[in-house]
Amino acid sequence: MSSLLYLLHSGKNSKVKYFTLSYLRLITPRFLFRKRLSKVLSEVDTRADKEYILSRVNYYNKMNLHVTLPEDSMQLKDLKMSGHAKVYFFDIFEFTRWFPSNYHWSYYPGDINRFLPVYSIAKSRPLGDNSNTVIMKLEKDRHFIFVNDKIPFEDKMNKVIFRGKILNKASRKLFMEKYFGNPICDLGDVSRHSNFPPEWHAEKLSIPMHLKYKFIMSLEGNDVASNLKWVMSSNSIAVSPKLTCETWFMEGTLIPNYHYIEVKPDFSDLEERINYYISHPKESNNIIQHAHEYVEQFKNRRREKLISLLVLDKYFRITGQK
Repeated sequence: MSSLLYLLHSGKNSKVKYFTLSYLRLITPRFLFRKRLSKVLSEVDTRADKEYILSRVNYYNKMNLHVTLPEDSMQLKDLKMSGHAKVYFFDIFEFTRWFPSNYHWSYYPGDINRFLPVYSIAKSRPLGDNSNTVIMKLEKDRHFIFVNDKIPFEDKMNKVIFRGKILNKASRKLFMEKYFGNPICDLGDVSRHSNFPPEWHAEKLSIPMHLKYKFIMSLEGNDVASNLKWVMSSNSIAVSPKLTCETWFMEGTLIPNYHYIEVKPDFSDLEERINYYISHPKESNNIIQHAHEYVEQFKNRRREKLISLLVLDKYFRITGQK
């Protein structure tokens, strides 16, 4: 029963809506989009936010000099749907359909937390010298969730909550070992099968249930923490060690203790940091306001589409295909 309630009231994006729209895109003739591409791209020159748009395009796609792709690189027409990467296929197809199917590219679906050897398109990349990886907005149905939180920070519980899978995630395991049972924390491992203490296991909680807490742990897994976006759109505060990866959300531009609360990698200062922000609600609300301002830039759907097309267009230009 609890699992059914979670599915009905999780607070996440509707998968029915997502897959319906995705399959409709598949059956729409591609030439309709290719005919319109130049006109759509030229829109950037008439926009008041042109400089902002181009700054984001260049953030996602850091390619500057001409690049020659390997001769055996795949073509857009080689993109196939597979069960485990279906959402990646749909999300990248939404924009590759605008370009000629004989264009070449390098593409890595999945969670990417390593430096890639060839200029490639992916969902995520490690922070640092990551210019080989061109970011696109992939797996967006799971990652890009924003909420309308009506509970003021002051009315939430003075606790930090975490629900997530611990298996094969060293940082999350360390966090559970240090703080499970601590009165300032409400923690649970939602993995179906694990060798961790059985008392760690907990059922998944919906997003609305999370929003009853002042602080929500946002711990990276294989790459970024998928909950960071919706936490930053809420009236709760994300808590995380130093970030190591980024996606379309541009996590590398987030400022610790301005957009979220940063704790040490070993979590040794967690209680101190949480208690500080409980006793300083004005500073807490400042962080929430800054987070809301940051999130707002991703809500303009037309602009997001234009940026996505410009990122790919730059990729094909720099690789000498346009």
